[in-house]
Amino acid sequence: MPINILESARLAVKTLIANKLRAFLTMVGISIGVGAVIALMAIGVGVQRYIADQFTSAGTNLVGVTPGRVQRGGPPGGFGNQTVLTVNDYKAIAGTVPYLESTSAEFSAIGNFVYEGATTQVQVNGALPAFAELRNWPATKGRFIDEADNGGRSRVVVLGNTAATDLFPNDDPLDKVVKINNVPFRVIGVMESKGSSFLGDQDAVAFVPLATAQERLFQKQAQGKTGERVVSTIYLQVTSEKDRPAMEVALKDLLRERHRLKEGDEDDFTVTSQTQLLDTFGAVTATLTLFLGAIAAISLLVGGIGIMNIMLVSVTERTREIGLRKAIGAKSHVILGQFLTEAIVLSLIGGLIGIVIGSTIALAIGYFTDFKPVIQLQAIALAVGFSMAVGLFFGIYPARRASKLNPIDALRYE
Repeated sequence: MPINILESARLAVKTLIANKLRAFLTMVGISIGVGAVIALMAIGVGVQRYIADQFTSAGTNLVGVTPGRVQRGGPPGGFGNQTVLTVNDYKAIAGTVPYLESTSAEFSAIGNFVYEGATTQVQVNGALPAFAELRNWPATKGRFIDEADNGGRSRVVVLGNTAATDLFPNDDPLDKVVKINNVPFRVIGVMESKGSSFLGDQDAVAFVPLATAQERLFQKQAQGKTGERVVSTIYLQVTSEKDRPAMEVALKDLLRERHRLKEGDEDDFTVTSQTQLLDTFGAVTATLTLFLGAIAAISLLVGGIGIMNIMLVSVTERTREIGLRKAIGAKSHVILGQFLTEAIVLSLIGGLIGIVIGSTIALAIGYFTDFKPVIQLQAIALAVGFSMAVGLFFGIYPARRASKLNPIDALRYE
């Protein structure tokens, strides 16, 4: 049996070489299909990993709490009459909610920066000292905000990489004084560059002490209806992922009690975990990858029809040869096997070419973009296996037709 298979494969290759152009044009459909499937699946997996890396770079086991049901019409950058989270909410959470490894809070608003002739407008985050470690975002120059800065309402600022480049293109920003909304601040550090992501330019930001932002820079925006200081986001780092559900239950119970929400009332805050966001994005990208892969697989079907066409033509052209082989004793299953082998070899060669095409496209996209497509062996095996299955499926009819030819009629064929 192995000798017959090898001989059939040798004859199949010889036949295809004898009809190079026709065989090449037939393989184009298979090659494009396999290449498209491999490239698109590699891109899809690459995007999934890129998104996962973006979330991981922001810290691990993170949960964010933000005010809910925002009411339109509040002042720009502030809270107006919408539901809010307060500093006291943050203190209550940090002091009573279990399974927390670290906590932080921030108040965000837009600030206009001026340094000599340079200007820029970026988001200003009033932050606590724990923010840098909790979000895995250190300062690469100088330092981040400390407890003394926050306790003393110090007018110090840590610039994001984009803000630092805009204001100090050719100068060291440390210890320089910039004006934020006409209030002077001393630069004490520059944050590590996070780069751009699906969330936008993460470096277009600056950090000041939370108390300074609330009381000296954005006094009106940071004051709630009751006069309490409000925060935009509360960050919580859970001790482990398995403790997150229990922590979230305790967190929601505490906030609902503090906000005097009755049974049946909707939460006036939103709790979002890193895991939930990652699962959501992962599900979307996985579905999109499968959808694109299914579209790409259509070209494999087109290539399969091309294989059937060339095999039918081959059967017609080799009718006398088939008749002669059957007349000297070749069995029908031998003829069937010969033509099926030719169809499979045709699809296999097309599949191998498709692997090269798909891998090249994926690597080229990775070279010119921020994310790196991931070429998986499973995707290659799936694409090539599917292409061989297509060749086998569409080769059966021509092969059966050849094997059923009457040798006498075949020898008389002109």
